[in-house]
Amino acid sequence: MKIKWMSMLAPVVASLLAIIIGAILVGVLGFNPLSVYGSMLSGAFGGWYAIGSTLTMAIPLIFIGLGIALAFKAGLFNIGADGQYWIGAMVTVWLGYHLNGLPGWLHMIVMLLGAMVAGGLWGGIIPGLAKAYRGAHEVITTMMMSYIGILLARYMIEEGPMKAKGFTPQSPMIDQSTWLKVLIPQTQFTTAVILALAAVLVVWFLLYRTTMGYQLRAVGFNQRAAKYAGMNVPLYSILALGLSGVLAGLGGGVQMMATDHRLLDSFASGYGYTGIVVALLARNNPFGVILASIFFAALTTGGGNMQMFSGVPASLTNVLEGLIVFFVAAERLIPMARDWYRTRRTGKHSVAISEKG
Repeated sequence: MKIKWMSMLAPVVASLLAIIIGAILVGVLGFNPLSVYGSMLSGAFGGWYAIGSTLTMAIPLIFIGLGIALAFKAGLFNIGADGQYWIGAMVTVWLGYHLNGLPGWLHMIVMLLGAMVAGGLWGGIIPGLAKAYRGAHEVITTMMMSYIGILLARYMIEEGPMKAKGFTPQSPMIDQSTWLKVLIPQTQFTTAVILALAAVLVVWFLLYRTTMGYQLRAVGFNQRAAKYAGMNVPLYSILALGLSGVLAGLGGGVQMMATDHRLLDSFASGYGYTGIVVALLARNNPFGVILASIFFAALTTGGGNMQMFSGVPASLTNVLEGLIVFFVAAERLIPMARDWYRTRRTGKHSVAISEKG
């Protein structure tokens, strides 16, 4: 129980330390830390519009953070979620303006399924097979596939068959019957939140209440032991990367149906890389991903307000993110350093005893 509580408190402590050091940096630069953080908090949660904006930004982070956390649980590092996000968005938009004859509810289901399949194949086929059967490191393959996916989607709207009429690089608008409903008026906060929460529950159930989830976690904990126990390690490597891509692609599809409604050249978000930090801060816990996503979304939405009213550059939010990653990593490095020191000390003690003997 004590270990569980320590595991839950570690991300909170890391975030608090990052905020404290950020306040010191702000003070050194000649600004009032209370005023700066007050303006950031106001920009993130000061009114329904601010709350809606923060929650809207948190939704794609939830999907991507869940996917990366699932891959982490299987001992894999999916760094290509950005490309899977783009591919999911591209397929969703293509289905969104081509299948206009379908009933709205069926059209939406087809679009979401298309996003999931596209993201899953993009994340699982080449990176998964290369990892499982050739030993290629998934960091390299997922990153390469990410660049290919982003550039392919941009080509499709700049010079390819998805380019709408006019000079602006963008796709046609998806059918209006497939738009998700707005929950907070005059904001972009929609029923996408229901899909995000459903995804959290599904991932939690998969990881902790199914045989597949147990085997995914077993492979991530120790591949040799899992193989010795008769588990198909290559299969679960492919499956983990594929499911991670499914969630990232779904995030892109939901984003199209909720807020953007068409693929734009400026669609780039950096969500894929922020999602890695979200998963780290959440300690790969599906419910923790919700809180971590809201936290990082608040840093982004509050950062603009902070710059406007306090004069501090919005890049301070990037400093805070970096500090959080550092402290989360440091929390994991401390036990490793302690074990190394104990092993070294025990070894020296054994040598001293043998010399005396």
